[in-house]
Amino acid sequence: MAKPYENATPICIVLTVVALIGIIIGLATKIPLITILCLLPTVAYEVYRTEGESTKYASWGLLGVFIIEIILILFNVQFDLASYLGVSEQYISGYTVPLGDIKIVGPIIMAILSIVLLIRTRGKYTRWLAVNIIVASFALIYVLDPMIFQRYIQIASESLLRNINL
Repeated sequence: MAKPYENATPICIVLTVVALIGIIIGLATKIPLITILCLLPTVAYEVYRTEGESTKYASWGLLGVFIIEIILILFNVQFDLASYLGVSEQYISGYTVPLGDIKIVGPIIMAILSIVLLIRTRGKYTRWLAVNIIVASFALIYVLDPMIFQRYIQIASESLLRNINL
């Protein structure tokens, strides 16, 4: 059964504003925890709004990755995947992904799962929330490692262009 939508527009507007405030403050202060904590209500509402089988899995996966990312940031876990694996890039799902600190992996997975939600859902509110999460994930990547940010923007752009029928 479809979720109620009477208050969905004002809720999504408020969540967008909260996410934007978190992005702006996080970028200005270079504190990733602010960005991710301001994204928490959006992720929670995304989990609530999704209904399809694949989108439900994507939203719950998003929540799981989100929680792990908060823990990694909160406890400042330092683990260089590139050094551990002995490579600077890894081929994942058709993309060459640059590797670095493990904290970068969370926002990447969050962005990918949000792209899945954006593409696979018919709900306009779920799409709206997915866009919020994608934007915040890229802001989080920038705050964590500005050097890798440009490559991930290219990967996301290529993925979106493949899925848009022009």
